[in-house]
Amino acid sequence: MKRLHVPLIAIGAALVALVVARWLHTYERVDEWIDLPRTGEAATNPLFGLRVALEKDGRRVHAWRRLAPEAMHLAPTDTLLYDGDIRAISTPVRRALLDWVRRGGHLIVALPAPDAALDVFTHRDATHVGVPLLDEIGVRMRRGTGGCIGDGDTAIYTLCGTRRFDVPPGTAQRIGDDEGDVLARVRVGAGSVDVVGSLEFVDTDRLEQRTNAAFAHQLISGGDAHGVVHLVHSSDMPSLWMTLVSRGWPVWLPLALLLAGWMWARMRHFGPLIPSPTLERRSLLEHVAASGQHQWRYGRADALYAALLDAFQARLRRRDPQAAALQGEAQTLRLVERTGLPHAQVIDALTPPDPRDAKALATRIATLVRMRNRL
Repeated sequence: MKRLHVPLIAIGAALVALVVARWLHTYERVDEWIDLPRTGEAATNPLFGLRVALEKDGRRVHAWRRLAPEAMHLAPTDTLLYDGDIRAISTPVRRALLDWVRRGGHLIVALPAPDAALDVFTHRDATHVGVPLLDEIGVRMRRGTGGCIGDGDTAIYTLCGTRRFDVPPGTAQRIGDDEGDVLARVRVGAGSVDVVGSLEFVDTDRLEQRTNAAFAHQLISGGDAHGVVHLVHSSDMPSLWMTLVSRGWPVWLPLALLLAGWMWARMRHFGPLIPSPTLERRSLLEHVAASGQHQWRYGRADALYAALLDAFQARLRRRDPQAAALQGEAQTLRLVERTGLPHAQVIDALTPPDPRDAKALATRIATLVRMRNRL
């Protein structure tokens, strides 16, 4: 058995050696670059690529999440690029920015994107929309958008389809056509404000194109080369309720319909309105009193006494049938024992009164009531 194992082991080793030699002969080392997903600031700040490019050029760059001139300590030689909606800038911040520009600062802003709803609330005239920051420097933003500036290879595709604006008279550095301007450098005091139709070309992804990088470099170079470049990306989060209303309707709308259907099924359903019953003009006690007075007025007092005596005897038959079956003095004695009243009062109550004697009638009726209640 051992002699047979040796050739098998040799054949197996030869096969393994042949496979390894074949793999080493055909193997070729190749380098491949894979773009990993961005993380951290590179994923949340679209101006991250511009910041890295400026730092490689030797410029000092500060990145900010919100526009706060006091916290940024802006110097007259600095440049500030604001990537956000300039309509949301508050009045104190806007005044501080313009004061800084008048001292020599360089501000770069973009026109807000077209929004039909906001344009209605910021109405200025038939062709322009009011923007406080631009209005203070004499720039008037137009309502519609325009085409590309230039033809063929000279067209500025990065500003195609953006808003147009009108600059104040005497502005020398501007790019535009009959539809309006897409880029202008407006002098404000000792400084300048660069107004651009859009700043999308400075995003990290689009900055990889050589034309966009050159355009961004030319835009920022308008300020002092020794100053600090401040990059402000406004990352204001939308309202939670507005997000739920605009994007969450596929969930809350069916739930609202189900809730409404369940409430409709569980609620009490009313039929047609029934007229209210006619109220009686008098209560039952008033009717009884009026009937008694009527009987007494027409000499029917004996009927009142007879009615109460019948009621007394009816209860007596229910409560004490033996007493009801008795007659005469035997019944009187049994009622005296039963009610506890004097013998004379019991005899008097069972004797019909004179219909014309009101006092006797009232006394007998009162005694019958007491006797009836004591049964």
